[in-house]
Amino acid sequence: MLDALSSVGLPSKDVLVEMDQRARVLQNYQGAIDLLDAEKRSRSMYLSKMLAAVSAGLFDAALNYLWDETVGELRRRIAQYDLAYFFDIAVSSPERRKAFKSETDLPQLPDQDLIRASYEIGLISEIGYQQLDLIRYMRNYASAAHPNQNEINAYQLLGWIETCIKEVITLPESRVVAETRRLLENVRNGLVTADSSNVIAEFFSDLQPDQADNLAAGFFGLYVAPETNEPARDGVRLLMPHLWIHVTETKRHDFGIKYGKYVANGDTDRSERARELLDVVEGAAYLPEQVRVAEISTAIDELLLAHRGYNNFYTEPTLARRLLILTGEPVPNSVKIPYVTALVEAFLTNGNGVAWAADPHYVKMLSRLDPAESEQALLMLFHPTIASKLRWESAQAKYAELLDLLEPKLTRPAARAVMEELRSFSGRPSDLSKDSSLKRLIARLPQRNSS
Repeated sequence: MLDALSSVGLPSKDVLVEMDQRARVLQNYQGAIDLLDAEKRSRSMYLSKMLAAVSAGLFDAALNYLWDETVGELRRRIAQYDLAYFFDIAVSSPERRKAFKSETDLPQLPDQDLIRASYEIGLISEIGYQQLDLIRYMRNYASAAHPNQNEINAYQLLGWIETCIKEVITLPESRVVAETRRLLENVRNGLVTADSSNVIAEFFSDLQPDQADNLAAGFFGLYVAPETNEPARDGVRLLMPHLWIHVTETKRHDFGIKYGKYVANGDTDRSERARELLDVVEGAAYLPEQVRVAEISTAIDELLLAHRGYNNFYTEPTLARRLLILTGEPVPNSVKIPYVTALVEAFLTNGNGVAWAADPHYVKMLSRLDPAESEQALLMLFHPTIASKLRWESAQAKYAELLDLLEPKLTRPAARAVMEELRSFSGRPSDLSKDSSLKRLIARLPQRNSS
């Protein structure tokens, strides 16, 4: 063959692998092939082509065939598992995700995303993922898939054959993967009940953070998909609060970002569903900042309207809880001052008594204030609208409680000096703004950077 190439002027040097290298592979591949059962062997066409390429001395083509066999088997396993769940993990872009619906779409997914998502849902191990990523790299830069002049030796090829067979083609399904698959089937079929959701919650506690994140992504994708029926969504609504406590902050923010993308793309159906699910888990704090700012501002207005109005004992608690859910940490800079102002006003009561059902929400929000926000709350005691409240007995009691909540958060000496003066002030709380010593201390309190 080499003589024939030379006779027509084609390159003949370094075209074929030396005979001893081919012999090493052909004498040692049997151990890896023995790992395959009869059914898998009978359909492994690309393994046959790989060995034929080895015998011909074309190791670069052999690697390409090995990769084709591995990717084909991985796609078969994905298709038998849960395609929608897999695509939710593999495709991060909401717009691009719409293009992936069936098994026929799997070849459109880059190999790198295919093996990454397969690892993330547990179809391949961490070691398997790292090894496959190396083989993928070598397939791209040392095989016949792309022009190159890199050499592959027999021992490298034998190692890759064993890796692909052990880590993909014959890798058994783990317990977590099997239980996740059954759970997704039950959710899709509307079989999750309130009682069963409590049992399933025990499974969630066994998940690693990345496993919890991926399952949450699967639930999210299932919930927002237009074709999902209501019994399936009912199951997600029952399960997501149990799972949410195991989901990382990064993934929580990712759900908020996806909601923002649905809104930006005019995808009304998905955006409404995404918001429903975020509300189910009280995740409004993870909405994009521009959305949060608008909603926090509205929530502040509605809370103050209720607080200042008639029947506030009944109307205020729900709105206080809503503000608590929306704010989270950190509060967007553009609404920090109105937020802290409203919080101090509501906490000090409207003079008619404490709205007991709302008070725990205020305490929790005050406990989440950072040092800068705590200074702002302290300064509000000198504002005329707040100072006038301090004439009332109920407000004076809450004033003392407010100082206790704020004091540990004050870090700057100037702010702590104001607190010490407030503690030693012997006059009526409503006269704070008239005290000359306090005025001097307030004037010395330098403004914080708005960021």
